[in-house]
Amino acid sequence: MILTVTPNPSLDRTYEVPALDRGEVVRATGERMDPGGKGVNVSRAVAAAGVRTLAVLPLGGAPGALVARLLHEQGIEVSPVPVSGRTRSNIAVAEPDGTLTKINAPGPELTPAESESLLDAVGAHSAHADWIACCGSLPRGLAPSWYAELVARCHAAGARIALDTSGPALLAALAERPDVVKPNAEELAGAVGRPLATVGDAVEAAEELRARGARAVLASLGADGQLLVDAGGTHFASARVDVVRSNVGAGDSSLAGFLIAGGSGPRALASAVAHGAAAVQLPGSAMPTPADLSPDAVTGTTGIPLDRPLTEPA
Repeated sequence: MILTVTPNPSLDRTYEVPALDRGEVVRATGERMDPGGKGVNVSRAVAAAGVRTLAVLPLGGAPGALVARLLHEQGIEVSPVPVSGRTRSNIAVAEPDGTLTKINAPGPELTPAESESLLDAVGAHSAHADWIACCGSLPRGLAPSWYAELVARCHAAGARIALDTSGPALLAALAERPDVVKPNAEELAGAVGRPLATVGDAVEAAEELRARGARAVLASLGADGQLLVDAGGTHFASARVDVVRSNVGAGDSSLAGFLIAGGSGPRALASAVAHGAAAVQLPGSAMPTPADLSPDAVTGTTGIPLDRPLTEPA
């Protein structure tokens, strides 16, 4: 069972449009509504693969009730922590060329009592989890050290932790030695405080995060592929993608694929890349099922192309 923690979940509405013309009336050609937040997306991808998952998250107001209902409809177990504020609602606008415009609401401010209740809820279920995926930004009211506290408590209970966050929250948690951290190129550059222009730069940055406490680093490099740097060495994999429809949740799908495949080594990296590549070819924040995956499109190597320039330097 994979348990996910989403401190700042959302109700996500995605609209597909022919073009986004500022100041004009734009008619959508497609729309969908999904429960959102990085940990929620991981649970959705895990459930789509037929693996049991439990989502722990603070929920409030009518949007929160709708998030819980949508998760249940997707076969996801939910452990809601009631909060006084309303769960946020986000909007994404997707254009045919893959350009995505997102408007993310700030979300509620959690009280100290609600923060502690969220930690307690994770602890209550941690003994039954093969992995605990802690994902996303922290809502107002939670200090940057909140994830570090969560990692420490879960490790004390014997659980393995995958952490997907950024900024001060990521840096604070490294001291507690999360089992894997999953930054994208921009987050990786922010964590080490310098730009990344090549795959080699990303490898060096990932090694620095390991030196600061992370046991493994799974780094998404967008269209260039993904890196896994751990005690067993450095591995690189990429996949062919014909059409990009939406990259919402693609990184979360990658993390789900990595954990489903055991959470370590080249096999798990290949699963992460296959899940991410499948996700970007689906509309909105739809998560891939096994039928959507193309494992044969994934190419993995230990011969890292260190000099390859990143398509999108960070």
